[in-house]
Amino acid sequence: MQTMPTADISHYTYRVTWSVEDQEFVATCLELPSLSWLAATQVDALGGLETLIAEIVQDMTANGEPIPEPLAERTYSGKFNLRVGEALHRRLAIEAAEEKLSINQLIVRRLNTAS
Repeated sequence: MQTMPTADISHYTYRVTWSVEDQEFVATCLELPSLSWLAATQVDALGGLETLIAEIVQDMTANGEPIPEPLAERTYSGKFNLRVGEALHRRLAIEAAEEKLSINQLIVRRLNTAS
């Protein structure tokens, strides 16, 4: 999180889904997961959440609180560590060797085909 003088809330990651439990659409924002908005239509749910987030961000800014940076604007190194058990590590190493790949190449290939 970083402090931003003003936040462009349109850059946040929004999702609108149907809530069977509430029988309404619910809008959520990945950068501010504690907030949501229910409405009868998708458009109203998203609009309500955007209005709420604008008010919250304005209050946070006024109070000098850090504003969440939009996921789309964050930089990523392309690296992350993953711990796996010894048996899985061995199996991946064998499969990678059989395919004449590094373990990293094998896993990247699998992640790409899974998405």
